[in-house]
Amino acid sequence: MTVQISVRQAHELAMRALLAAGMPHTTAVSCAQALLQAEREGLPSHGLSRLPFYLEQMATGKVDATAVPDVQVDGALVRVDARHGLAFAAIDAGLGPAMTTARQLGIAALAIGRSHHFGVAGQPVERAAREGLLALALSNAPAAMAPWGGHTPLFGTNPVAFASPRLNADPVIIDLSLSKVARGKVMLARQAGTAIPAGWAIDRHGNDTTDPAAALAGSMVPMGDAKGAALALMVELLTAGLTGSHFGFQASSFFDAQGEAPGVAHLLLLMDPQRFAVGYQAHVEALFAAMLEQPGVRLPGQRRIRERQVHSDVIEVPQALLDRLQSCV
Repeated sequence: MTVQISVRQAHELAMRALLAAGMPHTTAVSCAQALLQAEREGLPSHGLSRLPFYLEQMATGKVDATAVPDVQVDGALVRVDARHGLAFAAIDAGLGPAMTTARQLGIAALAIGRSHHFGVAGQPVERAAREGLLALALSNAPAAMAPWGGHTPLFGTNPVAFASPRLNADPVIIDLSLSKVARGKVMLARQAGTAIPAGWAIDRHGNDTTDPAAALAGSMVPMGDAKGAALALMVELLTAGLTGSHFGFQASSFFDAQGEAPGVAHLLLLMDPQRFAVGYQAHVEALFAAMLEQPGVRLPGQRRIRERQVHSDVIEVPQALLDRLQSCV
């Protein structure tokens, strides 16, 4: 059963829970805002359902609730050590300096190490695009996907997101997981006791499965089969490889409160299109217009922006989740 709750009430509930767990106010705001935006965009797998896992991990010390990100700027490179806190504060701490650097130099790389779940990858790239920048984001994650031809997970589902500014319109936002579906959807299916569609995952023996528990014990299927697995490898190298963080097969679960911190990594590349060629936004509108001339075509990211407008005041959450969160404060 789901219940309606105002966005303001949900934000206050999340803040109370995070502050009670020992998180500083600024980092708690970063987390609460990211989770509530995911709820408003119709992405509950990356919304408040994540909060109980975060709280449990802060209670055991797997996540450092008190961590304050360390930011270092070196030319076009902005390095952020998340210090085994949640990712949201690290993203917020590094994104501003990275955008400033991109405007100054034309391009900037934001590398975040020793981090946690990236959240909705489309959120930080959209923020950059609304400031007139092109943005590409990559993140690795705990192993959930086998290399092509194998059945033992080594790679994360490793999200990739991209956003482009537009002339007098909302940005184009591309946000996808390199598995056929995000693993969070399988988690939600297990919690709800429902089956998953065939083709999403294989069990630990390499057989197709519709059982979410067997899928979580096995491997997600990569988007595009061998091509998706190759892209997942690329993301591992550009995130964990460049920052010295944990690769997917070395990272502990985002959903388990035991063990060491996941220690995963993220990379954002920001570009000022006006430094490449004058009139970028006007130029690309010709492409977007050609796309929209075809019936049934919509630009990527527009659905979630509309969802956010519809749910500007009220969201729906499972009653069981609301009860669980209220018991934490």
